[in-house]
Amino acid sequence: MRLESPRLTIRDFREEDFASIHAYASDPRVTEYTMWGPNTEEDTWKYVGEIRRMIEQSPRDSYELAIVLKDGGSLIGGVGLHRSNTNAELGYCLNYSYWRQGYATEAARVMCRFGFEELGVNRIYATCRPGNVGSASVMRHIGMKQEGHLRQHLWFKGRYHDSYLFSILKEEFDGRK
Repeated sequence: MRLESPRLTIRDFREEDFASIHAYASDPRVTEYTMWGPNTEEDTWKYVGEIRRMIEQSPRDSYELAIVLKDGGSLIGGVGLHRSNTNAELGYCLNYSYWRQGYATEAARVMCRFGFEELGVNRIYATCRPGNVGSASVMRHIGMKQEGHLRQHLWFKGRYHDSYLFSILKEEFDGRK
């Protein structure tokens, strides 16, 4: 699997990507708002195993893909799309060194285009914790609308967490941006 945008190549992860994956997955700044992490090496190897199983799916409904800079080839994060019927859930995670440069927005837009045009979904949704202002900004930049505030619906890292729910419909998506 390989997708492209002006600055990024989005492709299947490979086992040799382990060090780059672990660099961001073990960073407490990156995982502050995630349900997982910071990862141990064992956690990251389990994730690599889950990715391998997704790649082998037929038909494939789950995609966890590497975000790679075209200029230099550095793996800077991951982006995922998980289809269920006519909906898909979007997620993304970037190495802290690449935050606030538009890469998450660019990768998320590519995945929405893929979901609408290739997978034929009608709605793509994503969530973030209310404190994750950067993630909410990415969702707004790609045209998602906030549907709601889910109160204390998740338990992880020793406490309950709220989430904001965002979505975009196929008819609303402008893939040219």
